[in-house]
Amino acid sequence: MTEKLSMVVSEGTFDKAMMPLIMGTTAAAMGTEVHVFYTFFGTKLITKGVKPKLPGFWRLFTGMFVKRMKKVGIAEYHQLVKDAQEMGVNFYACSTTMGLLGVKESDLLPGVKVLGAAAFLKLASESKVSLFIG
Repeated sequence: MTEKLSMVVSEGTFDKAMMPLIMGTTAAAMGTEVHVFYTFFGTKLITKGVKPKLPGFWRLFTGMFVKRMKKVGIAEYHQLVKDAQEMGVNFYACSTTMGLLGVKESDLLPGVKVLGAAAFLKLASESKVSLFIG
């Protein structure tokens, strides 16, 4: 039986955007089945045209941080999303949050599935590791 990793992302800042991608691609490369559930303000991270920013005052330095990441070999956000999907990482948008925030399925990045909290909790209960990023 394949090991599973489940993550919940509830905030939409750059750091919270990158963590599940780096953890998810690493786990997928190790043969783990990965499920990432975006809820509340994390939902914006899986919408078309998103450009995550660092939190608070650090927001001003997002571009500089992205350049520094590139120097050390870390891909930019949209490339990491694509890489993760190609590796089999599953991305889900919380159906309740979508209704609350007025997010339509057509607003989501390609490949993102809509899932309710109960269905995600079932996945998480079957996971060896569950992480909360937010």
